[in-house]
Amino acid sequence: MSLKTTTVIIYFLFFASMVSAQTKAPAFPVDTSYTVANQLRKYQKHYPYLLAAEDELPKGVDGERDVIYTTLKKTEYGKRDLHVDIFRPEKEGKYPAIILIHGGGWKSGNKSLLVPMAQMIAKRGFVAIAVEYQLALEAPYPAAVHNIKSAIRWMRANADKYNIDPERIAISGTSAGGHLASLVGLTNGVEKFEGTMGNESNSSSVQAIIDIDGVLNFMAPLSLNKERRDDSPDVQWIGGQFKDVPERWKEVSPIYWANENSVPMLFINSGYPRFHAGQDELIGMLNEWGIYNDVVKFKVRMHTFWLFHPFIDETVDYMVDFMNKVMK
Repeated sequence: MSLKTTTVIIYFLFFASMVSAQTKAPAFPVDTSYTVANQLRKYQKHYPYLLAAEDELPKGVDGERDVIYTTLKKTEYGKRDLHVDIFRPEKEGKYPAIILIHGGGWKSGNKSLLVPMAQMIAKRGFVAIAVEYQLALEAPYPAAVHNIKSAIRWMRANADKYNIDPERIAISGTSAGGHLASLVGLTNGVEKFEGTMGNESNSSSVQAIIDIDGVLNFMAPLSLNKERRDDSPDVQWIGGQFKDVPERWKEVSPIYWANENSVPMLFINSGYPRFHAGQDELIGMLNEWGIYNDVVKFKVRMHTFWLFHPFIDETVDYMVDFMNKVMK
């Protein structure tokens, strides 16, 4: 065999190994049922004008993908890196930041679902970060909460590097991500939710919360009276039916952690009331404490409106206006 042939074979094997490494399935279980494509198919019959929001870096915005914010050295499936996608204005300065949590019933979806939203927000003068977190099939509650709190601490630890103003960080999420955003935000300073996933010397507190169609009280009638099987997404994530672990159903309900020191909140709703379980009661509490809050409702029978034009455009407008108002 000639030297040239040997070199070609070595190069081919090296290239093949690199491709294999890049396409290798993760060691942990993944549910891929929640995608933009299947949501578009679901709603396009009734809303034929929908256009999926695209991942397209706007002019004047820098983007970094798959930045590791923490490494979990011992999980059921071995070592595990967790990542964020970061979008920020190119111009130097200190900018308020927002962390975005995707939905998918606590068991499906990934951070790419909110990249178009993050890019649009960054274009408006914010550092916007789409976060990866552990889903129910890999690690049920409280892993996701610990992940997200860790990501916020990482944001503060790296504030100078990414032009983040550490005193102005908001949290937002869609559907299950909206629930998580509210739970993380309303438990500012509550030690039991912190976890030990990195940068523990930094604060995980946020200064504002945006809940987009996320449940606030699993024990409210609109939520609790819903028929559930043992493999229902929320049951899997919480770790049991209400009759088996009622104290945990209360613990993961954001409303029970609200207090007079809670931060301003924006609620962006679809036309499905069950996704707003507990919202009216929470708003009453916030009003009693004099904490600013606002509600926006899209009068459409479409849950995942934030994935599509024209609704994502209006959603981003509401988010940016709210953040400018409460995080000046």
